[in-house]
Amino acid sequence: MRLLVTGGAGYVGSVSARTLMAAGHDVVVLDDLSRGHRAAVPDGAELIECNLLDLDSLTTALSGGFDGVLHCAAFALVGESVSQPELYWRNNITGSLNLLDAMRANGVKSLVFSSTCACYGEPEVVPIAEDCPTRPVNPYGESKLAVDRMITAEAAAHGLGAISLRYFNVAGASGPCGEDHEPETHLIPNILRAAQGRLTHVSIFGTDYPTPDGTAVRDYIHVEDLALAHQLALEKTTPGEHRILNLGNGNGFSVREVIEAARRVTGLEIPVVEAPRREGDPPMLVAASAKIRAELGWEPKHPELDSMIADAWAFATARPGGYSEPPAA
Repeated sequence: MRLLVTGGAGYVGSVSARTLMAAGHDVVVLDDLSRGHRAAVPDGAELIECNLLDLDSLTTALSGGFDGVLHCAAFALVGESVSQPELYWRNNITGSLNLLDAMRANGVKSLVFSSTCACYGEPEVVPIAEDCPTRPVNPYGESKLAVDRMITAEAAAHGLGAISLRYFNVAGASGPCGEDHEPETHLIPNILRAAQGRLTHVSIFGTDYPTPDGTAVRDYIHVEDLALAHQLALEKTTPGEHRILNLGNGNGFSVREVIEAARRVTGLEIPVVEAPRREGDPPMLVAASAKIRAELGWEPKHPELDSMIADAWAFATARPGGYSEPPAA
C-alpha cells in the first residue's frame, strides 16, 4: 500500500514509518518539523513539509494517490494544553478536520488515528476497557476525544474506514529512531537523562498512592509493538466503520520499578528526589488489551520493561544530545 504518515518525523511516527516500510509499504512522511526532526525521517521515505492547518497544501499533498493515512501529528504536552488550550483546539482538532477534508477530497478511505488513554481521564476501574466512560481532565485529552468523535461521524456519513488506537505509555527505541522531546516530560527518558548527568536527578511525584510501593503505576508499551499495531490496523480497516482499541500490554509498572529497571540496565546509581503528587495524576493506568489482541491479532514482542529501557538507553547513548547533534562516534 501507499501510505501517508502525518507526524512521521516525531517519535511514534518515525518508528511507525520505518515499520511500515519494512513490511513492504510505500511510505510518505508529512510533517512541518515544528516538533519533529528531519533526521528521524526513515531513509527512503519521501518527506513533505506541510502544516495540517494549511488546507490547500494538505489537499495537494493527498492528491498523490494514497491507500491510507496514519495520523500521528499532534501536540501532546499535558501541561502545555492546560496553560495554552487554544494551541490544542487549533492544532489537534482543526488540523485533524483539515486532514479528513483533504482525504475526502482525494478519495482516501482508510485512516488509523493516534488517540490516547487520556480520553478516559481518571478511571474508576482498572484495567481500562474501551467501554470505560470518557472523562478527560485536560485539553490534550479533550482534543483527542473530539477527533475520535469526528472520525466516528466521518465514517458514518462518508464511508471512511478507521481505527483509533488509544495509547498508554510508549517507551523504548527502534534502531536510529528514538524519543527526543523538548521539553521532555516522560519518565523513562528523564531517568536516562539523569543517568547521563544531563539532569541532576529524577523526581518521583507522589509516594503515598494506594499502590504496592506507594508510587503511581503505568502500562508501558514498546514503541516497536506500538508500530506493529499501526501496521495491523492499516491492513484491517473496514469501510464505514470506526473502531476504538486500547493499545497497552495490560501490565503495570510503578515509578520505583521503572527506576530500578533503569539502574539494572545502565549499571548506574541514578539520583532520585521524592516530590508531592502532581494534580490529576491517577494512581494506576493499565490497559485492558483483550480487544486489540482479538480484533487485530496483535501480540507484543517486547513486553519486558528491561527491554524497553535497554533500547531507549542504546538510543540515548548513541545520540546523547538528541537529533540536534551528530551521533556519538
